[in-house]
Amino acid sequence: MSDSAALARRWRLVLGRYAEQRMPLGPGNERLDETLGYLYDREYRRRGHLGAGEGKGASLDASVVEAVRWLGDARELFPTSTFERVQAEAITRYGLTELLTDPATARRIEPSVGLAAALLQVRERLDEAAAAGLREIIARVVDELVRRLRPRFETALGGSRNPRQRSLRPRAADLDWRRTVRENLGNYDRETQRLMIDRVSFTGRARRTLSWDVVLLVDQSGSMASSLVYSAVCASVLSGLPGIRVRLLTFDTGVVDLTSFAHDPVQVLMAARLGGGTDIAGALAYAESVVTTPARTVVAVVSDFYEGGSVGALLATARRMAAGGTRLIGIAALDDTGVAAYDTALARRLVEVGMDVAAVTPDRFAEWLAEVMA
Repeated sequence: MSDSAALARRWRLVLGRYAEQRMPLGPGNERLDETLGYLYDREYRRRGHLGAGEGKGASLDASVVEAVRWLGDARELFPTSTFERVQAEAITRYGLTELLTDPATARRIEPSVGLAAALLQVRERLDEAAAAGLREIIARVVDELVRRLRPRFETALGGSRNPRQRSLRPRAADLDWRRTVRENLGNYDRETQRLMIDRVSFTGRARRTLSWDVVLLVDQSGSMASSLVYSAVCASVLSGLPGIRVRLLTFDTGVVDLTSFAHDPVQVLMAARLGGGTDIAGALAYAESVVTTPARTVVAVVSDFYEGGSVGALLATARRMAAGGTRLIGIAALDDTGVAAYDTALARRLVEVGMDVAAVTPDRFAEWLAEVMA
């Protein structure tokens, strides 16, 4: 297929049935067009472009059987990234809650952090049956994240390095180059000028003897939905590590203490209320009030730093906490991309008063905490 033909096909599929006269679909694309039409014809219906009986996707009360068939076709026809977006829009934008209300169908939905984040933003509009399906999806997302992230946190926060102790489970990051070279000097080949290594030494990790408090202060505005998912999982993993006490706080214009649920990220996410304003100053002041041992406390603020409260109060609180010994870190995004859109101007001002700010992946967050608590 030529580039121009491929482009025309793409536009025809985007525009749907109304482009058929000028841009015929062509053979072999009927199933793809029908699958797209099942969902996006609903947009035409909303805008009054389709009559009551027009289009297989025009009705907003599709049966479970039709929804299951559509879900299977979409999974087969689209790349994974496209399918994840389409299934999220089906539920959050076009009301196909049939995908959630039927337990068997809910189990067929492809779980992802993006889908969980999108569904959490419409959770309050779901009835009890759909909310049960949502919990099922969130539980599957959480289980996968915990399985992947727990070893990372255990490795990073398992203890501080001890150069005098040999590691029983050596890692590349613990390679002791100086000792390795010293112990193999007798194997130096002057002719080839190469050092032959037959013994490799690693540092070990001493058991952590002092406890740390980690306060996770998580912005629950809509733009932070994905970061909230990862934050809940990180809190649960941290709460299971020895020597670390976790306090989990979510905030918008007020603060909710979810510490009692920190071990259960599904419960945390089902209790969260995404949306609303953002008062970082008030939230940080609350965090300051619960800090009992500043020298052994890390406060991690997960936010896009678009402050709706008092910037002056926020900076004053951050400066006071940093001066008192509390470690402050700001996380502009906590997800697998480590990329964020955030208020860089406010972030720079927070850095000036003692808070380190970055957008990080969960793996890097684990390493960052280890560095801060070293």
